[in-house]
Amino acid sequence: MRKSLALTIVLLSLAADAFAVGQARITGKIKDAITKKPITTATVTVTATSGKTFKETFKVKPKDGSYAVFLLDGTLKYEFAWSAPGYTTYKDVMKLKLGEPNSRDITLAPGGATTVTVATVPAAEIKVDPSVAAYNEGATLANQGKDAESLAKFQESVDTRPDLIAGWQALAKVNLRLKKYDKAIEAADKALAADSEDNDMMAVLYEAYNAKGDKVKAAEFKKKLPANAAGLFNEAARAINAGKDKDAEPLLKQAIVADPAMAQAYYELGMLYVRSGKNADAKTNLQKYLQLQPAGKDAATAKEMLNYVK
Repeated sequence: MRKSLALTIVLLSLAADAFAVGQARITGKIKDAITKKPITTATVTVTATSGKTFKETFKVKPKDGSYAVFLLDGTLKYEFAWSAPGYTTYKDVMKLKLGEPNSRDITLAPGGATTVTVATVPAAEIKVDPSVAAYNEGATLANQGKDAESLAKFQESVDTRPDLIAGWQALAKVNLRLKKYDKAIEAADKALAADSEDNDMMAVLYEAYNAKGDKVKAAEFKKKLPANAAGLFNEAARAINAGKDKDAEPLLKQAIVADPAMAQAYYELGMLYVRSGKNADAKTNLQKYLQLQPAGKDAATAKEMLNYVK
């Protein structure tokens, strides 16, 4: 009853969807117009001007006044409002470039609650420096599945602009996909030096160290990661493929806690219980799988196993 041990590992979103079409990102710093020092209390409020209802406020990093705004739907125009207590709010309406970094540093003038609104700035007018251009070319190649070719462009982007975090992030993710673990670790460390709370880079470090067999370092970064159903399922898949059902069982349970709608975790847990003779547990989990995915790829096998464990 040991069915299909060669599981298909669920790809982590950070590795498979690093440059998703339709998404947009803008980064920059907010400074005092007079002193040129970072405004550490500033915020960026983003509001969709049409198409859908969206409004969200992003805080800058207290250490340097930098911000990063990630938009799942970059096809829309948004109003950006950069503000801080004691400063004049600055607003602009923009449609960001898709799948590539946009950069906008803002200086705010000390003053009251006055709002300065400027005319819409077309995306084409946002100045792109050579490092960003190289990154864009790399992203295009990566989106075409040309990972090896994209590395040179991403490397060029950080060589000409070492503070381009997006370049280091891309290098880390692509090197991980190509199993160049030392390079992935080096790039992820560079990105984390600029953003110590980047969970994507922590996940890269976990995966890279784990692949290298450095369990101590892998465990260090795993502890820093939020519960990730796909990552937990991946570990369970490796354990099952190695014939270690006892190791896989708690991982599958954790994956279900992290994502109660993860049908495949219920299926694999049910099959694990079939193999161990725990028929009642097998029945519960296989029924849950069929409830979530009645026409799933393993539905026929699940139904067959339910007849077996009656």
